Amino acid sequence: MLFVLVGAVCLLLGYLVYSRIAERIFLPFRDTTPAYTNGDGVDYVPMPTLKNHLIELLNIAGTGPIFGALMGAKWGPVAFLWVIFGCILGGAIHDYVSGMMSVRNGGRSLTNLMPQYLGKAFRYPALMFIIAVLIISAAMFTRSACDLLVTLTGVDSGVWLMLIVIYFAASAILPIDKVIGRIYPIFGILLVFMAIAIIAGLFIEGYSLPSMTVDNLHPHGADMFPDMFITIACGAVSGFHATQSTLVARCLRTEHDGRSVFYGAMIVEGVIALVWVGAGLAFFPDTLSLSDALDDSGPSGVVYDISTTLLGPAGSVLAVLGVIVCPITSGDTAIRAVRMMVQDDKKWDTRDVRIATAITSVTILSVCALCLMDFESLWYYMSWMNQSLACLTLWTCTVFIISIPGKRIHSLMTALPAMFMTMVVVSFIMHSDLGLNLDYQLSVIISAVVTIALALMYFKALFFSRTAAKGC
Repeated sequence: MLFVLVGAVCLLLGYLVYSRIAERIFLPFRDTTPAYTNGDGVDYVPMPTLKNHLIELLNIAGTGPIFGALMGAKWGPVAFLWVIFGCILGGAIHDYVSGMMSVRNGGRSLTNLMPQYLGKAFRYPALMFIIAVLIISAAMFTRSACDLLVTLTGVDSGVWLMLIVIYFAASAILPIDKVIGRIYPIFGILLVFMAIAIIAGLFIEGYSLPSMTVDNLHPHGADMFPDMFITIACGAVSGFHATQSTLVARCLRTEHDGRSVFYGAMIVEGVIALVWVGAGLAFFPDTLSLSDALDDSGPSGVVYDISTTLLGPAGSVLAVLGVIVCPITSGDTAIRAVRMMVQDDKKWDTRDVRIATAITSVTILSVCALCLMDFESLWYYMSWMNQSLACLTLWTCTVFIISIPGKRIHSLMTALPAMFMTMVVVSFIMHSDLGLNLDYQLSVIISAVVTIALALMYFKALFFSRTAAKGC
């Protein structure tokens, strides 16, 4: 378990050092935030730092850092490296800059920010694409929670779906401090406790990790690049997070809180992902056994088996808290984000309950329909769309930073991970049988060409553009 602890220390150092460099982008801080200037008692509500941090953590930590980490562990210990470096250099920067970009633009949603910085042509494509990502994500979260609840109780999934939908409707429509602001901090603490309990159980029971290697240990020979970087999203880099950062951006009391709330929550999620990569590799004798278990009982079943074996009766309680509460508390904010994005785009009053109810109802019906799909197919489609959104968000953040006088060089912090994620998402959709199913080498070449073209555009803007600051 030593490598998990070393990885956690690396993530902590990333927060203490690298986030301070990122924070310089926004210095000097402004005196007021949208929570006060746009206060409406529904979405724009100032809340304490710790509460915002725990809400952000629950918003972003759905099944991703648990299920994605377990599925990514099939490639072996190299998955640890992607979580560590992806989180520090990519995911946490992605979350922090996208959140603060929203703060600097009056708490506007990502669907409003992309057209502002990438061009007006992005307005409706961005709106439709991001809403699709959120609905598919919410469906995946809902399905995973229902599956485990059925395993634990034997009660029909339709009953659990109905109860979850009722909760979704309440949390998406009511003021953020009435439901989300009250229960999320409690669940956030329990989520962290669950991760600590799992790693302690592995240590006490004498489980050990395989030797560190960067070799591809996937039992079926799946390509490490780009497949592993698509599979492990939450905990490394995830576009879904940008939709949640902009939600919490409306609740910051001061811009100084941004580093703790946005960058810090992602670091905590990275630690959770490390724990579950370690659990997958240590609990099973090899990656083939892990892969077989995932095929037989699904990720929720594997989490249940690991939790109950390591922690006894308490394990089932932890499984409920971790793999039911987490996805539900990400699914509800995904639906809330859809409601906010549509209202923002149409400039509808956020306090109009009738409009909010109509948007939420249509969104929930779409989520329920997608719950009928095969989970594995839903996961991979969502993963690619999610990482594509991360790529687009990083490029949006890059243009935003370039537009801030005196801060252009800091845009490298988002541009470099944007280039990497461009190669990942383009090569995956070219090569995967879910996409064009092209030859692997050809797919990598195409992705490299696309990345180089975007990189040249970036460096031209960095060194030669005179873009004026826009809403910064």
